[in-house]
Amino acid sequence: MKAERAMSKTVRSLATVSRAEFLLPNLGSLVMGLAWGAASPLNVVDTVVLVTLSFAVINLSSAIGAQVNTLSDYELDLKDDRKKQLVEALNEFGQKKLKCLLIIEFLSALTLVLLLVTIEGKPALLLLWVVGISLGCAYSALPLRLKSRSWLALGSLVLVLSILPTFFVYYTITTELNPLFLISLAGLTLTVYGLIVPTETRDYFGDKVMGIETMTVHLGLAKASLFGIALLVVGSMLMGTGLFFGLFYGHYPVLIVFLPAIAAAVFVVLRPYKRLYSLSKECESSNAANQVAKEIVDLSANNPKWIMLVTQSYSLTSIVLLLSKLLI
Repeated sequence: MKAERAMSKTVRSLATVSRAEFLLPNLGSLVMGLAWGAASPLNVVDTVVLVTLSFAVINLSSAIGAQVNTLSDYELDLKDDRKKQLVEALNEFGQKKLKCLLIIEFLSALTLVLLLVTIEGKPALLLLWVVGISLGCAYSALPLRLKSRSWLALGSLVLVLSILPTFFVYYTITTELNPLFLISLAGLTLTVYGLIVPTETRDYFGDKVMGIETMTVHLGLAKASLFGIALLVVGSMLMGTGLFFGLFYGHYPVLIVFLPAIAAAVFVVLRPYKRLYSLSKECESSNAANQVAKEIVDLSANNPKWIMLVTQSYSLTSIVLLLSKLLI
């Protein structure tokens, strides 16, 4: 029993430093790439093999980026009570052990990518992965530490979190570029950063003191909140447009009835976003800035729920698109 408890504690610590909560959002990239890349009719066996390998690569790469972030931010997180869980998890798991695991994960991901390259005969897959894993690590790690370079932080995040993983899956399955896929990918990209803004808002006060110039620090709280709202609205409209025409001109146009799920999810999320914007304006002009700052941090801490809600609405409608290709 003692050994089992120790193992369970180790697994929980690893899940924390690896940001296991991003597993479902990663699934969204997989589903979207598959839905747009799949052709009718599907070779089910081949598709399952490719999708399984792609998903393993995406999640290993995501874990590597998250673990590098945890290691790189350790000294900063020690000074931030909100990051106490991360610090404790890293201490429990062990920094040396995590660095060894990073090497194993990197080699495993590389092996899987090379296997995909061999199966599909697409060397560009290796290039996509190398760019993605490099940006994912450079975002947090010195000497580049892109997260502190405002516009470079924005660019690296949208590439790593939306464009590269989704395109990796899409290109694994097909080499044909569908304009509707590109519209949807643009929508996903804008949405992803729009959903990240509250995360940066939560860390705004600590980042500003530490001299870490994220895009939110660069713009200021109010402008960043407004920027996040605009990205979320425009991104969801582009995503909806791509999926609408993809379904409308597909075999089952009636399936467009599922698209309101995106509008509903975005509408729910926009309500706290507007509150965040109001608090941000108040914080920048109020004498009671400390109390307002606490409200901002507390509200933006709900961001994982907002990310889950919107990305899963995208996943749902992408699954509908995929089913429209299977049911013929």
